Amino acid sequence: MAPGALVVVGEVLRPWGLGGEVRVKPLTDRPEERFRHLRECVLWEPAADRREECRIAGCRFDGNALFVRMEGVTSPEAAKRFSGRLLAIAQEDVLPAPEGHFYPWEMVGAVVETRDGRRVGLFMGVEDSTAQPLWIVAENGREHLVPAVPEIVVDVNVAERRIVIDPPEGLLDL
Repeated sequence: MAPGALVVVGEVLRPWGLGGEVRVKPLTDRPEERFRHLRECVLWEPAADRREECRIAGCRFDGNALFVRMEGVTSPEAAKRFSGRLLAIAQEDVLPAPEGHFYPWEMVGAVVETRDGRRVGLFMGVEDSTAQPLWIVAENGREHLVPAVPEIVVDVNVAERRIVIDPPEGLLDL
């Protein structure tokens, strides 16, 4: 897998059992659908951007718990080195977003404007917040954090790469 944009689908927690399986925390909205057919991924350490290609020999669920067996890994000692690493796939291999949803990277660079057509800036990404996600909108070296709530985000048109917002008074002055 060539260097490029990756999407994290799970985090390796620890070895499980004696056969080399690892317990994985799914980081996807549809874990069974994502992992049922997953055969190749990247073991990723984002801080160092260390990537190691990996072939998946099997995945199984036990309730909400996910267990993954990687090709060539047959003991808990061999599996231990994967603890703390992320399981990632290439951006182009993600499952399609559900109807009416989108992935943030699909909208990076999209024009953000108010209902009356005033340009606010370009969508740059999402910042997590305890209350709700905040969309980062930048223009001329200035960033606005726009709460991603239906009362403010009026329309997202992925095909046109356009987002319409109805910000409360003063939001864009912060």
